[in-house]
Amino acid sequence: MAQSKNEFGAGQGSFRQAQAWLHTWCGLWFSWLLYAVFLTGTLAVFEEPITHWMTPEHHAHEQAEARSTGSAQEVESSLSQRLQWGMAYMKRQHPGAGMWELWPADAQGGGDLRVYWFDANGQYAAVELDPKSGNAVDAADAPKVRQTEGGHHFVDFHYQLHAGQVGLWIVGIAALAMLVALVSGVITHRRIFKDFFTFRSSKGQRSWLDMHNAVAVLTLPFQFMIAYTGIAISCSTFMPAGIAAYYGSSAEALKSFQVALNEPGKPQRSGQPMQVPDLEPLVLRGQELIGQPVRAVVIDYPGDAAARVGVYGWNAADDLNKRLSSTSGMAMFSAATGELQQLRLPGDVSGGAASLTQSVIGGLHMATYGGFPLKWVYFVCGLAGSAMMATGAILFMVKRRSKHQGEFGASTSTVYRMVEALNVAAIVGLGIACVGFLWANRLLPIELSQRSRWELVSFFALWILALLHALLRSPPMAWRDQMTALAVLCLLLPVLNFLATGDHLVGYLLEGDWESAGVELFAIVVGVAAVAALFWMRRPKPVRKQMPREVSKDLSAVVDANAAKQGSLS
Repeated sequence: MAQSKNEFGAGQGSFRQAQAWLHTWCGLWFSWLLYAVFLTGTLAVFEEPITHWMTPEHHAHEQAEARSTGSAQEVESSLSQRLQWGMAYMKRQHPGAGMWELWPADAQGGGDLRVYWFDANGQYAAVELDPKSGNAVDAADAPKVRQTEGGHHFVDFHYQLHAGQVGLWIVGIAALAMLVALVSGVITHRRIFKDFFTFRSSKGQRSWLDMHNAVAVLTLPFQFMIAYTGIAISCSTFMPAGIAAYYGSSAEALKSFQVALNEPGKPQRSGQPMQVPDLEPLVLRGQELIGQPVRAVVIDYPGDAAARVGVYGWNAADDLNKRLSSTSGMAMFSAATGELQQLRLPGDVSGGAASLTQSVIGGLHMATYGGFPLKWVYFVCGLAGSAMMATGAILFMVKRRSKHQGEFGASTSTVYRMVEALNVAAIVGLGIACVGFLWANRLLPIELSQRSRWELVSFFALWILALLHALLRSPPMAWRDQMTALAVLCLLLPVLNFLATGDHLVGYLLEGDWESAGVELFAIVVGVAAVAALFWMRRPKPVRKQMPREVSKDLSAVVDANAAKQGSLS
């Protein structure tokens, strides 16, 4: 947020001053939402490790699976046997379902055996079968596992705020505002590269400006890419005119579009009964065509003469790291004749260049390629982007603490107070909510009904409490209180985990469980950073001479008069 001589209107001053006005206000009003979207998106890069840490009951199951790999029992449960068990279960329990989906084995031919279908309410339902007998696993016999959204909570919040289509639109508008702020910011900074190498420490407003410029310039290409691809992924939602013109705008029309997009060539029911054929020959043929082991077998319209059988493959991690499109191979056969109807090789997509472009854009945004090295690049750049938004929002108020600018007339003091509170709640309060989400995972009873919902309730309740606290406390005290809470919650997370599960950080490191260790190490790093921030806020402030004309008579209503003594972000 660069300084400008006139910030009271976009139509006044030079073109560069107009861009500075646009950058300041567009950046401010969207900074809190963009910070939340960016930070949760950054955490979502490591969705799987977070989910792994939040499901400790699976650790023992995964270790048992690893120990039993290659045993005689795994050999006896062949692919053919698993397919027969899956088909027998579906014929017996769900003969009228419109779709059967079998996940017979993992990429090595062992692992779990699961079947899926759509129930009477159109919901995706699943059952796990015993890979030794084919019998359904009784939920009462299964080990107690905590129900949790895991790391997917951050993914869902990142792109739709847990609010469905409404949230998707809000995030899309915020991403567009981010592109506007980035372009206007580049135009504003006439010495952008010189600014990147400039940092004036202990200079108050100038230090915040230098920090804002440095993190913004360092990751500018990444910020452009991630904002643009985030919008482009959901282009069919944001630009529905073409879909409405061709398919219509009713719910049934949108369903037809989704079928045409995701299930091209899907036939209509014939009404003629026909037994589902033996799946093994089709699966073996499909594996040979796509060059991948079978991941899933999907039967559309089982029991109908128009049924078709889709064979989908497992992506190998090494292969997936080398291509931008993350689609797996797929071979679709007619159930009646065994004729190959569709073939998609790994990395290809159905629907031509437009669909392939969207798939590649999705891979760019979600870092589905490149493996862990690229995920770490995204993570670091995401943190830098979050810092860019946080420093921009803080800079707005640091600048006005020393010079009241009266942008909102008689309400200026009230608006400034709201901005201060929103800064605290959005920047530190969100961190408290995120680590509080992990605390809720360990504190809520495993048997609690709708447990995953209560974890989300904990997340939003903590965030709302942080906002109320920031509104009630003076800004300096709110920063210090919430920074203290963040430090305590982060530093004690490994202790809580040990008390709740018996697992600890040293054990994770000795066992090579880097996913769990990484979650707790990152929490410790954030806790140490919060402690450092507390010491920084308590440091003695240099007394600076101030020109009388810069002191506004309204300033005392905006800034706590004891800020210099109590410590604040300035």
